[in-house]
Amino acid sequence: MWFTIGITNLQAQELNLFLIGDSTMSDKKDPDKNPEHGWGQVLPELLTDKIKVENHAVNGRSTKSFIDEGRWEAVLEKLEPGDYVFIQFGHNDQKFKSPERFTNPFTGYRRNLEKFVKETQEKGAHPILFSSIVRRNFNEHGTLVDTHGEYPLVVRMVADDLKVPFVDLQRATGELELFYGEEDSKSLHLHFAPGENDYYPNGKTDETHLSEKGATLVASLALKGLAELDSEFKSFIKESVLQKKIPGHNK
Repeated sequence: MWFTIGITNLQAQELNLFLIGDSTMSDKKDPDKNPEHGWGQVLPELLTDKIKVENHAVNGRSTKSFIDEGRWEAVLEKLEPGDYVFIQFGHNDQKFKSPERFTNPFTGYRRNLEKFVKETQEKGAHPILFSSIVRRNFNEHGTLVDTHGEYPLVVRMVADDLKVPFVDLQRATGELELFYGEEDSKSLHLHFAPGENDYYPNGKTDETHLSEKGATLVASLALKGLAELDSEFKSFIKESVLQKKIPGHNK
């Protein structure tokens, strides 16, 4: 590849992986009972003990609200040389009826992503950009329809312009949804009839958020995608994850 993420002589120290993003990545309350999982929530199970995960992703946050609420500053203060930052926003940046969260993809959204990347690099840490995971949005014809518009494209543009690693989770998760198909892909999300699940006694239909199965598959796709970039981060990924065959993906 055209870039390398090096950790050189920092391998001896404890490295940290900071996650910043929205509800699709965040830790969920009552994990033993709650069927909803963020893909960042399951990452510690897939990584070795050579790196510690700090999940700062929060439900409902956009790049704008994450910064405005001081959440990015809190992460920045902790960053040490050699650390990593996984960055995935977009679901809430597109909410134009919520001015405290909305960002135009080519102006505010791009500016905020560049801020995360550049300030991470200034600390000697490594930013990794991810496009948003897809929503399970099949139309009446059984076609999976995009809901993110131009936001994933902007993530790719920022990664290209700033020469930082980019994992296309939009593409990877879209392929995953299509492999499972309109009916079986429900298992990747939250689909419960009334009385089927104690946590949702009245039932639940959620096409955005992930089940534990979905979160584990998405997290595995994220890590395998990053490993394909020939980065040093590959050494932090458990071999079982690297060897795992994921439905709909050849690698």
